[in-house]
Amino acid sequence: MAGLQSDIFKISFCSQVRKETQKLREFEEGLVSQYRFYLENLEQTVKDWKQRKLKKSNVISLKAYKSLAEIAVKCLCELLVSLPHFNFHNNIIVLIVPLMNDTSKQVSEMCCDAVKKLFKQDKLGISSLGVVKVISGLVKSRNYDVRPEVLMTLLHLRIKEVEVKKDTEDIAPKKRFMSFKEKRKNLSRMQRKWKKAEEKLERELLEVEASESTEKKLKLHTEILNIVFLTYFRILKKAQKSPLLPAVLEGLAKFAHLINLEFFDDLLVVLHSLIMSETLSHRESLHCVLSAFHILSGQGDVLNIDPLKFYTHIYKTLFKLHAGATNDDVAIVLQCLDVMLIRRRKQVSQQRALAFVKRLATLALHVLPNSSISILATNRTLMHTFPKTDLLLDNESQGSGLYRPELEEPEYCNAQNTALWELHVLRRHYHPVVRKFADHLVAGAPSEGSGALGHELSRKLPAELFEAYSMKGMTFNPQIASVTPRKKGEILRGESFLNEDLRELFQTELGKAAVQGPLDFAKHLKTPVL
Repeated sequence: MAGLQSDIFKISFCSQVRKETQKLREFEEGLVSQYRFYLENLEQTVKDWKQRKLKKSNVISLKAYKSLAEIAVKCLCELLVSLPHFNFHNNIIVLIVPLMNDTSKQVSEMCCDAVKKLFKQDKLGISSLGVVKVISGLVKSRNYDVRPEVLMTLLHLRIKEVEVKKDTEDIAPKKRFMSFKEKRKNLSRMQRKWKKAEEKLERELLEVEASESTEKKLKLHTEILNIVFLTYFRILKKAQKSPLLPAVLEGLAKFAHLINLEFFDDLLVVLHSLIMSETLSHRESLHCVLSAFHILSGQGDVLNIDPLKFYTHIYKTLFKLHAGATNDDVAIVLQCLDVMLIRRRKQVSQQRALAFVKRLATLALHVLPNSSISILATNRTLMHTFPKTDLLLDNESQGSGLYRPELEEPEYCNAQNTALWELHVLRRHYHPVVRKFADHLVAGAPSEGSGALGHELSRKLPAELFEAYSMKGMTFNPQIASVTPRKKGEILRGESFLNEDLRELFQTELGKAAVQGPLDFAKHLKTPVL
């Protein structure tokens, strides 16, 4: 009888489990079904708005449809970012990516911002791969006639060697093992032996899982980069006059160190031909130079290539920078100088270093304060990297010939026969930080002593100083001390006059009785009638 009751209990328990599983399954199926219905409604709302916009129908106000469609797009963007692992995510990607190229600026910005957020939070790269595939297809199908903002989103992809190592630690599960003291206190000798073997096995399993996740990530990142570079190379080959070119050059500058070695020669030839065509803007040509040096500073070190033509281009175009619209391009120039002079210091001759130090000092005279500070900080780094550049602080010439600033070749301008007289002008600059850097360089850029910079300036990179002292917000850094407002009636006090005669005259006039009546301010100009 007891055995029969236990069997009945088992059967009822199994049926209960099955009922709960069935309820959970029905709930999940209903949730997915309603979610799909919701996405179809959002898609239909956007399609209806586009059709009415094309037909210019006035049956229902187009403005009302537009506001409803914008809400639908916003919902899709939120789902794209917040639910990357849920059902129908690829369908949302297919809906969002074409809307990045929409004529409505608000819709386009919403979709581009959502894709940027997705790229930034996607560590593994599964969602990023889906988006990049659709973007590549969109660019090709529209014959490269898309908004530059569509390609600019690719700059936010998380594909960097440093982040791969860092993310591996994040992905690998962390397990706490018992310490030796805990084992000795809580376990017997035999248990400690078994525990040691168990922990060894667990560590090996964790290492295998971490290596598998790293390999998976590298594989996904490689596939993403192949698609991105394919899109870039197509535009460089077939649409060099396209407005997409600046975005392509910025992308190449960022990911150039990850390009395969076999493409280097062809890519350098294309970049140089773009520069020589003189159809690019100054900013675009700077991105070409930056891309070329990123290529040569990575795997390109094994290539025996002297990029003299790129050095020459930067040297002769430095004076295109000024305190106007091109001041923002100084940030790109700082990156170029870092890659081409400091990282490649073993390949840079003394003449080339002297020429750039001199030209940068001249450039610091006619740009905004944040640019002057970052340029002087670059000169400081160059003087530390190339110690023989301190001869520019000497007034006596160091060889035959005269300094020829008009020459475009930095190697032949005789920079060793000039001096950094610009620093003495900058010592009288209205910005206090510029004055500090000028005094520091005049003293020979010492690392310690009375002429050394403070830690808040010496430890910052030139690019960081450029942003820290930027005047975009119409602010002055450091802030100007506020003037204490004077009270009414204190401005004309007699004590404020330093001249004794003027003070006495002022007191005499104040002591006179006030004259009531009309005032004639021109009585001294009137000539008496004869």
